[in-house]
Amino acid sequence: MSTPDLPETHYTRSGDLNIAYQVMGDGPIDLIFVPGMITHLEFMHELPGYTDFLRRLAAFARVITFDKSGQGLSDRYLGMPSFEQRVDDLRAVMEAVGSRRAVLLGCSEGGPISMVFAATFPERVSQLVLFGSFARFSSAPGYSFRPSGDEIVGRVDGVWTAGWGTGVTVRHFLPSHADDPDVARQYAKLERLAFSPGALKIAARYNIEIDVRTILPAIRVPTLVLHRQADVMSIENGKFLASQIPGAKFLAYADCSDHLIFPGDRPRLCGDIEEFVTGHREATAPDFDRVLATVLFADIVDSTRRAAEMGDHAWRRMLDEHDEAAQRIVVQHRGNLVKTTGDGILATFDGPGRAIRCALAFEAATRRLGLPVRAGLHTGEIELRDGDIGGIAVHAAARVMAQAGPDEVLVSRVVTDLVAGAGLRFSDRGAHELKGLPGRWDLFAASA
Repeated sequence: MSTPDLPETHYTRSGDLNIAYQVMGDGPIDLIFVPGMITHLEFMHELPGYTDFLRRLAAFARVITFDKSGQGLSDRYLGMPSFEQRVDDLRAVMEAVGSRRAVLLGCSEGGPISMVFAATFPERVSQLVLFGSFARFSSAPGYSFRPSGDEIVGRVDGVWTAGWGTGVTVRHFLPSHADDPDVARQYAKLERLAFSPGALKIAARYNIEIDVRTILPAIRVPTLVLHRQADVMSIENGKFLASQIPGAKFLAYADCSDHLIFPGDRPRLCGDIEEFVTGHREATAPDFDRVLATVLFADIVDSTRRAAEMGDHAWRRMLDEHDEAAQRIVVQHRGNLVKTTGDGILATFDGPGRAIRCALAFEAATRRLGLPVRAGLHTGEIELRDGDIGGIAVHAAARVMAQAGPDEVLVSRVVTDLVAGAGLRFSDRGAHELKGLPGRWDLFAASA
């Protein structure tokens, strides 16, 4: 990666210490990446996948990264900064970038820091995402998922300190690249830049004291716990967090055994984070122009008469509310709002179940506005045309909609066959001839 492509490093004060941070992207959401123990704000970009990972997150958020006090480019400390100091580092970075509220992505050691911050300042945290993290760094009665403090100190004081700076931890934290000599050399340099051997020993002793178990029930922000099944930080640590944080969602990955977040199946992991944070995944342009999709058409019943009755100004205001509801509800159901049609909408979905639920939710929302709509859905192959769509499936969905009554969602038999077992109900509306389409089509009214 060339230097001009790298985000610029800035500093802010956290107490008496200077904290290094970077900002990537300018999305409407702030996402703060709270790193683990071995980091260096600038050199991390030399490791394969790290910058691509941040760029993927920056597709929907302003991503803020930083080195905690005592690490990387941030000020060193006499001894090791306290846990409270490291929590303050997060607050200081938020103040520096003008972030009033942010998503926290806490990885490994950065997880407990993020948890304490979220419990203490819930008004500053919109969502909490934890990856490869833990509630306690060493084992204790009732928490057997980690080695004992003596075991950790023995490993760090022995093998790790003796080999520090040679890549001694690469098979623990980045095993998917451990056999690549170029990456192994880069990782060895990262060790040297993150800590000196003596500073590593001090950091390990401080981390042994990390224990946030008692604060987990006090976390009241939406939480997503992510963990790799074969992580050196055993998956039981992630399961414990998800079981103790109220309402937390847990996802496990089998893509690789890396403890660092950026290797492995980035599209899936970043997509899961984006969906949790925004309610949808990034709509990326496909490499082909024909795809299978469920097409939704909906329009307002008797729109011309209603417009005449209401007058232009009131009707325009009502249509704006209609369009806002359409955008919000389609996004919530991971759909693509292709266009609005003046008094209706056209949308596509990669899952027929989500399409039906979107249509039902949209119908309920517009009914509350006093605008009865009718909707039709069909699943088939569509053509992608510079932001628009075409094909027989699009025409079929429009013809299905034309058979629907006010406040009714009609679907073709193809759709019902694809959502068997999804908990949706259908009422037979008989066979119909659809204008311009061959044969007779079995139609069904959908309900939740």
